[in-house]
Amino acid sequence: MSLSAIRESRAAKVADMRALLAKADAEQRNLAADEQARFGALKAEVTGLEEQEARAQFLADAERRMLGTPADGEQRDRATLEGRVSLLRMLQAQTEQRALTGAEAEFHAEAERRTGRKAQGAYVPMSLLETRVNTTTSAAATVGTDLRADQFISPLRAALLARRLGVRVLSGLQGNVSVPRQTGSHTVGWVAENSAVPDSDIATNSLSLTPRHAGGVTEMSRQLIQQSSPDIEQLVRDDLAFMVARAVDSALIVGGGANEPVGVLSTAGIQTASLATLSWANALDMMKKVESENAASASTCWLGSPEVKAKLAGTLKVTGDAGGGFLLAGGRMAELQAYFTTQIPRKTGSPDKLRLILGDWSQVMLGVWSELDLLVNPFEGAAYARGGVKVRAMATVDIGVRQPKAFVHAEDLAL
Repeated sequence: MSLSAIRESRAAKVADMRALLAKADAEQRNLAADEQARFGALKAEVTGLEEQEARAQFLADAERRMLGTPADGEQRDRATLEGRVSLLRMLQAQTEQRALTGAEAEFHAEAERRTGRKAQGAYVPMSLLETRVNTTTSAAATVGTDLRADQFISPLRAALLARRLGVRVLSGLQGNVSVPRQTGSHTVGWVAENSAVPDSDIATNSLSLTPRHAGGVTEMSRQLIQQSSPDIEQLVRDDLAFMVARAVDSALIVGGGANEPVGVLSTAGIQTASLATLSWANALDMMKKVESENAASASTCWLGSPEVKAKLAGTLKVTGDAGGGFLLAGGRMAELQAYFTTQIPRKTGSPDKLRLILGDWSQVMLGVWSELDLLVNPFEGAAYARGGVKVRAMATVDIGVRQPKAFVHAEDLAL
């Protein structure tokens, strides 16, 4: 019996029990013998259904966690808890060498439970540091492998540029991750009567994610950390956000360097296009390439640098006809949203050439093995002499592109 069916049956029996009591109360009497027997039977059935419900709910929650999807109410409760966490209180507790309390202690314990790892410092929600300090607009043999067979990932919390683009996230990972990927389909054809139909198999491979570590160290004054003003809290967040979020965004867009995840532009098999002649026709050609691969979705959008934004916003669709509009208008081009960030570099070896990406960003997977780990060191030599503290922030993630052909990249747009 399904979970919903169990709950419906239980509700019906509880209603019958309530009706028995209501009838007796209305007649100002106790339950008759047959009514008592009926009530007892219903009570036993309700108790049995509650046990079935508990088992079914446990299995449903376990299956959701296995697939990377929060259980009913879990995502909402987690977001509420994260909203109560103060980064400044985390840092103050470590600076003063005392135990975490309140929401900070609760989140830290929950993060350690989900990840199965002890933090060297204290876990804080990555959402606390998801402030876009590096975008130009405000517009996911001893090491086990978790086989993610269905590959459908729950939506991300908002804020990092990657998440705003619609990247899929696997959070709370422990072992390495392998996601099966279909690369070819069955063949279907029309045949004559009594003729054999085409014989074909589905072609598959897998996308693997392994932990990769990013982090940095920053110095903060003791007085700054001891302040309790909301403005000071935001300053601290901004400083750490610039240090960590920039690294994640950069790796997701480009990556491929030493110890870095392989980002979109470093992934083999993405499509290419030319914008050497910046025109409406060439922009539409990029869109056609994405849609020809059946990759268009709500997460399909443009991504470029501020210099590209200026070029697009200043180029007419029809040369000499201002009435026809510009390539980029209202933050959209060809009816698709456009985002711009300084994280996209110019073409390698050609500093006068700009890049523009069009793609379905839901085809990108961001694996997260741990929440952001903060460790405060108030005794580092130079910082100690000034009364300051060193704060180390580290995150463990990896990035993979599920379907490379969902992206088209042009890198010859003249500056």
